[in-house]
Amino acid sequence: MTGPRGRRRAAWARALTLPRLLLLLAASPVAAAPTAAVDDSGATVRLAAPAQRIVSLAPGITELLFDIGAGAQLVAASEYSDTPEAARALPRVARAQGIDFEAIAALRPDLIVVWGSGYAPALLDGLRRLAVPTYIHEPRTLETIARSIERLGVLTGAGGAPGLAARFRARLQELRRRYADRAPVRVFYQVWAQPLMTLSGRHVSSEVLGLCGARNVFADVAPLVATVDAESVIAAQPQLIVTSEPGAVEHGALDFWRRYPELPAVAHGQLYTLDADAMDRQTPRVLDAARQLCEDVEQARAAMAR
Repeated sequence: MTGPRGRRRAAWARALTLPRLLLLLAASPVAAAPTAAVDDSGATVRLAAPAQRIVSLAPGITELLFDIGAGAQLVAASEYSDTPEAARALPRVARAQGIDFEAIAALRPDLIVVWGSGYAPALLDGLRRLAVPTYIHEPRTLETIARSIERLGVLTGAGGAPGLAARFRARLQELRRRYADRAPVRVFYQVWAQPLMTLSGRHVSSEVLGLCGARNVFADVAPLVATVDAESVIAAQPQLIVTSEPGAVEHGALDFWRRYPELPAVAHGQLYTLDADAMDRQTPRVLDAARQLCEDVEQARAAMAR
């Protein structure tokens, strides 16, 4: 029979082994749970576990995945995936002309994230034939950028996604409040010079204009990206003309308009170049571009008031 001394020794032994047991439990592998998210096409993407081998098929998607903390899970990306610096080292498996399906298959990804309107339907069908879960990324509003952050966070297990989405929404609301009551400014957003192209009101960049109290003069055109002519722009009488270039470095894309002093934007010197990577990639940096655009709109507003 065990006496008091034996019972004390047994209790002491259990106390010594409890921390070890807890350490063993903490170190034991835990089966990852299945996960799912609805993409921008409305399809549900289901994974057996958070993705660990991801292929990104747009520079903005690559940047977004790094933003949420899933950059280390990327195994390949598309051409021009250059932000952050670490993205430059990723193998390239897609260009504007097409997608290297064999290279993607060889990488054995467990998730492909693709820009929906960036590739022809036949190429998207080719991705589906790889039988790899594919997430269609196509944010059409500023709020859907926040939702994309959250959804990709779910699919990748990236813990930084909820906080990033919350900060994005807070910055968005701040800009909305700041410019909510300003006088409207007519803006022509030139996305290409030859042929002359612009964006409709359905594009997220048009919403960015509205955020600043500006109005896209071609908001009502049907195509998302529309070809227009100089006569239509002159008839719209924009008070501000903007374009975008990488790094906001002007390359003369707006020089054509200087021959039309009857345009209010030209008469008052309101021609500006935004950072294309920030404006067009639909990542949290779009709000950096929005802030700069709002300052440009404010200058145009002040010029019109003089």
